[in-house]
Amino acid sequence: MYLSIILPYFKKKKYIKQTLESIINQSFKNHELIIIYDQTDKSDISYIKRIIKNKIKYKIIINKKNLGVGKSRNIGIKNSKSKYIAFCDADDVWHKKKSEIQLNLMRKKNFYFSHTDYNLINTRNKIIGEMVVKKTLTYNDLLRSCDIALSSVILKRSLLKGSLKFGNTKTKEDFLLWLKISKRVVIYGINNKLLKWRKTENSLSSDIIQKLTDAFIVFNKAEKQNFLITFFYVIRLSIYYILKKIKQKKYL
Repeated sequence: MYLSIILPYFKKKKYIKQTLESIINQSFKNHELIIIYDQTDKSDISYIKRIIKNKIKYKIIINKKNLGVGKSRNIGIKNSKSKYIAFCDADDVWHKKKSEIQLNLMRKKNFYFSHTDYNLINTRNKIIGEMVVKKTLTYNDLLRSCDIALSSVILKRSLLKGSLKFGNTKTKEDFLLWLKISKRVVIYGINNKLLKWRKTENSLSSDIIQKLTDAFIVFNKAEKQNFLITFFYVIRLSIYYILKKIKQKKYL
């Protein structure tokens, strides 16, 4: 396989069919799907299998207990063998040519990491916002604002060695990894909306207090900044987050 797609699953039955169909219907077919089932109730496994059938190569890894998305993605990475790795959350939707367009550009330009523009959708699939990403992101750019949608990311597997893995926080687990990667390679943005990122009311990414707490942990513990600098970074990140949300209001 040329591309491994890592997808953690936890209580997303309402949206998983649309997500899986967007992966199954990709124009690029040389891929495998690795689902990490992180739910103690096993009743959704048969539903997932009925959707996929034998339409693509896939495997389901069942966690013995709920580990969270960060650890689940790390398990998926460990069980992947492809040259490139993509990530998708269980409620997001890929454009049918996402992997083809993105991989072709990455191979042509020799990118190690890329992400894309995306539309935000609500629970009814209505577009409620958009994100146009910068063509390149550095470590200092990410400290100000993390505008990378995880489900838009494709990276070379060779990047994920040693300590480079997802964090264990409830949110910002991907932000921690992107910061580490940005110290090693340039993060490239592709200005093509190849993803629909779903905003749900009860999602972890919608929990502001949790996001701020986890941002503090990332800056203070993982990035080893002192309290004052950490406080400054968290406030600055919050301001950019608010500005980003104001910009998206034009769709509502």
